[in-house]
Amino acid sequence: MIELRTPAQIEEMRPAGRFVASVIDALAERADVGVNLLELDALAAEMIARAGAESCYVDYHPSFGASPFGKVLCTSVNDAVLHGLPHDYALKDGDLLSVDFAVAVDGWVADSAYSLVVGTPRREDLELIEVTRKALDDAIAAARPGNRMGDISAAIGKVARSAGLGVNLQFGGHGVGRTMHGEPHVPNDGRPGRGFKLEPGLVIAIEPWFMHTTDRIYTDPDGWTLRSEDGSRGAHMEHTIAITEDGPLVLTARG
Repeated sequence: MIELRTPAQIEEMRPAGRFVASVIDALAERADVGVNLLELDALAAEMIARAGAESCYVDYHPSFGASPFGKVLCTSVNDAVLHGLPHDYALKDGDLLSVDFAVAVDGWVADSAYSLVVGTPRREDLELIEVTRKALDDAIAAARPGNRMGDISAAIGKVARSAGLGVNLQFGGHGVGRTMHGEPHVPNDGRPGRGFKLEPGLVIAIEPWFMHTTDRIYTDPDGWTLRSEDGSRGAHMEHTIAITEDGPLVLTARG
């Protein structure tokens, strides 16, 4: 069931969005050559504890997960493109890192993801990140009352195709509210003018993710981390937004 939030409820969701944004900022600042993925997870856990927030990941165990996730942060490096389970790995010069983070604050959830290059970047990695960022920006711009879900999805797919990238439709955006994942599903490609009409009060996470040379993935032996089938690198960007009478409100906007 798709739930619409009142203006007062959307205001109540702002602290969760601000907190998630602050953690993403702190992780981006900490990530550097030699920093261990477990250090990044520990930083996020420490910030959660100080804020009195609640992790959406630690006990998360959907049908596609081998076991409860057990960490508070997703850290996906290079060919790991989604759901990267933090492990004992020190970041190397040139690594493409994506972090994905969701928590509840006072019962309301916010969810966001961000990709960056550690140390010396490859031009093609920066271009992939920029394409992913543009897809997110264009999708958010389409999230207006009177448009349809297909307009959001089509905006993402158009950016991907213009860059010569494929789109994997197994995982995409989703409704956000009292839980991390709810209705509706937000595909990363679609047809404009199709799907249900967007209304004020709809709160969704929009999350384009692309890989350099494939749209196929497989699950790592850890039971969680999703990797590109051909070993190419991936980028992932995500914001939680609310659709209002005045247009999209980005709840997880960073400084």
